[in-house]
Amino acid sequence: MTAPRSTTTNEPTDPYVDLPVPDQRKQQSWRAQGPIVAMVALGGAVGASARYGASMVWPVAAGSFPWTTLWVNAVGCAVIGVFMVLITEVWAAHRLVRPFFGTGVLGGFTTFSTYALDIQKLVAGGHSRAGLAYLAATLCAALAAVWLAATVTRRLVAWRQR
Repeated sequence: MTAPRSTTTNEPTDPYVDLPVPDQRKQQSWRAQGPIVAMVALGGAVGASARYGASMVWPVAAGSFPWTTLWVNAVGCAVIGVFMVLITEVWAAHRLVRPFFGTGVLGGFTTFSTYALDIQKLVAGGHSRAGLAYLAATLCAALAAVWLAATVTRRLVAWRQR
């Protein structure tokens, strides 16, 4: 048995877990999650279209180093570094901004599944060193991009607020 909840605390509660009736939980979750799922899907379509456009503008020959995918992933990670600082530390964004832009657009734009497939193709094509270099370069570029972008954004915001 669990102890009864105190109604006098000001602790945040999860609206999906704390609903007393399971039917209310289902209705609430669909009403709350529907717009979020729609925004992720719409943003994903925008981001994936932008990535496709990048692959058309900067095509990579089969068996060669996949520079376009590396740059798309690094740029996407830099943008998410800026975006997350802005919406978590600077602005109070609408609840659908993060699912649309962060999860949808940037999730659709960055392509870590293609990254994994590119590595597999390089190794299978006898370019193991290039595959390993690509594996390490993308990981380092993505992490460095998000860290650098977030750091620079924080400093710019602090400088502008003075």
